[in-house]
Amino acid sequence: MSRIGFIGTGHIAAPMVRFLAARGHEVTVSERNAAVAAELAASHGVGIAGNQAVLDGAEIVFLCLRPQVAAEALAPLRFAAGQRIVSVMAGVPLATLARLCAPASEIVATIPLGFLEKGGCPLAACPEAGILETLFAPENPIVPVADEAALNAHFAICAMVPGLLDLMNTGAAWLGRQTGDAARAEFYTTGLVSGFLAAMETGPGSLARARDALATNGTLSLQMTEGLHDGGAHDALRATLEAIGARLTPQD
Repeated sequence: MSRIGFIGTGHIAAPMVRFLAARGHEVTVSERNAAVAAELAASHGVGIAGNQAVLDGAEIVFLCLRPQVAAEALAPLRFAAGQRIVSVMAGVPLATLARLCAPASEIVATIPLGFLEKGGCPLAACPEAGILETLFAPENPIVPVADEAALNAHFAICAMVPGLLDLMNTGAAWLGRQTGDAARAEFYTTGLVSGFLAAMETGPGSLARARDALATNGTLSLQMTEGLHDGGAHDALRATLEAIGARLTPQD
């Protein structure tokens, strides 16, 4: 088992902490979010310490800060040679991390979502996947990516999840207005989509095959897919993904 420290203890870090602590790792979290840290200490017996003390006791360090405060928070800290660094901070380049975390040099960036705690969360990994394989597989599949540009594209797709939830929320609200029962409408919408996705096969072309199996000629499903295309939903999605990708690309 490993000694693992978390710098930044919020909604991204907490599921990872619970996952790792439940598997017997010795976990210490920072005090940056006192309420979350206290909950983790109570539920999973993790330690709480200041940022430097977290580093001093850790073989593996997770960086879970908001990207806009990362440089300010990390600059005063003293990392150790041989420490392994995992960053979940979108838009913080590996070159910047290498400078801030020196002399630690083994750094990997990834993209977790909260359901990692239950398993089944694919983790894109750059530049290498070894440490993530050790800590999170096989419950969570590790997806090595070719370079930092590819990692940023995966970050953009990760941001698509709340967009899809927003569309589902709009649909559930419409159903609630039709039925007069908003709670059951949301339950039905959520269960319908989550159940379908859980049962769907995965692999190359699986999304298109599942779509086409439903959206056959003359069906309501085809009317929905065509309506979304004609209404510009797909163009808006592509444009937003491009904008997010540009935001994540380091500027010269």
